[in-house]
Amino acid sequence: MDSDLSPGRSYPIGATVYPDGVNFCIYSKNATAIELLFFDDADSARPARTIRLDRRLNRTFFYWHIFVKNIRPGQIYAYRAHGPYLPNKGLRFNGRKILLDPYGRAVVTGRGYDRAAAIHEGDNTAQALKSVVCDNRSYNWSGDRRLNIAYADTVIYEMHVGGFTRHPSSGLAEDLRGTYRGVCEKIPYLKQLGITAVELLPVQQFDEQDAPAGLTNYWGYSPIGFFAPHNGYSSRKDPLGPVDEFRDMVKALHAAGIEVILDVVFNHTAEGSAEGPTFSFKGLENPAYYLLDPANRSRFANYSGCGNTMNTNFSIMRRLIIDCLHYWVTVMHVDGFRFDLASVMARGEKGDLLDDPPVLWSIDSDPILAGTKIIAEAWDAAGAYQVGQFVGDRFCEWNGHFRDDVRRFVKGDEDCVITLAKRITGSPDIYTDPRRDSNRSVNFITSHDGFTLNDLVSYNTKHN
Repeated sequence: MDSDLSPGRSYPIGATVYPDGVNFCIYSKNATAIELLFFDDADSARPARTIRLDRRLNRTFFYWHIFVKNIRPGQIYAYRAHGPYLPNKGLRFNGRKILLDPYGRAVVTGRGYDRAAAIHEGDNTAQALKSVVCDNRSYNWSGDRRLNIAYADTVIYEMHVGGFTRHPSSGLAEDLRGTYRGVCEKIPYLKQLGITAVELLPVQQFDEQDAPAGLTNYWGYSPIGFFAPHNGYSSRKDPLGPVDEFRDMVKALHAAGIEVILDVVFNHTAEGSAEGPTFSFKGLENPAYYLLDPANRSRFANYSGCGNTMNTNFSIMRRLIIDCLHYWVTVMHVDGFRFDLASVMARGEKGDLLDDPPVLWSIDSDPILAGTKIIAEAWDAAGAYQVGQFVGDRFCEWNGHFRDDVRRFVKGDEDCVITLAKRITGSPDIYTDPRRDSNRSVNFITSHDGFTLNDLVSYNTKHN
């Protein structure tokens, strides 16, 4: 082993910075070999250094790890995982594919990034996404703290960071439009609206190329880096720019008395179906991270409607979700989460809805998350609808009944007055347990799904 290398250890997972170097750790049960790759920049066509981990020295249980001296924050890195390609057993190792660290705190997208290259058989080093080493201790929060605004006093503004200031009418310089910094510039406007929280549509790193040919993934519901703020929303182009700019935004919003809630997507990823690309999870330990069709393990279960479904109640994926939420709360200072298609997280490995899903109870009872807002979209794309019956003592829920019943009343449908009265008094017919918080209903009329408020009163059919 080279003089700057030592075996490292199995914790923490991810890339952890120490004064003399970085400990790298990644999970794979069935890999036969793991390679750690270092790159000089995001556009590198080949790694500057490749370190092959020794399974005798660099593996503890199913964790592969190594300590590399003199590595600093900003170092670009990735992995290759070698192992069996046996789709009928759910294994999809491909040693020619560059893999993101599932715990990577930042992601770089080179000028030559190409989603298709992660699908085709050949080496995709020059066209791949790559992770960045990040030191969580270096940012000055200036005494920032979570705001802890009561649910009863909360008015949520759902915001698309990229779209909020994208148009020239925002009045911002072109390089600030559609960025975290652009949000900071519009805080006076947000204060005028009277809102107390922004709920950011997905800002976890997503694949903008996950869209039909000629189109771009605008909404962000296609994550690939759960710990990394989306780099496309940063006005800074250095590898660590998105991390610090996101934190600048949170600090500025808090200073203005506005909470930050993240719309998090733990139900699927941008790797799609069996025909989709290999970015990370699929190439590291496919059966651990995804639900597979019990009748044909070469196929992915699809309760998300997006080609795959995360195996959220399996041990390693459950750990990733909890670690990820801890990270966004303790390191990035966010105030809460809205869980997209949260009913997926109630499904077991066979796709059945569990009475007591471990991951949801872990979130519900977690002491680090105890002061945060946790909001469920209490349904999924496969027919589960759990509004009023979602698991846990703490979860609030998007109240789809409120949306539908208020629209019917405004439209002038018959026999709506009694139902409307129930909706505006907390929906006691839906939330019947007197032991639970009376503010569990998150009332809304429009959202990103379907009509904007302007479209709702302008069109009969969807225009987005």
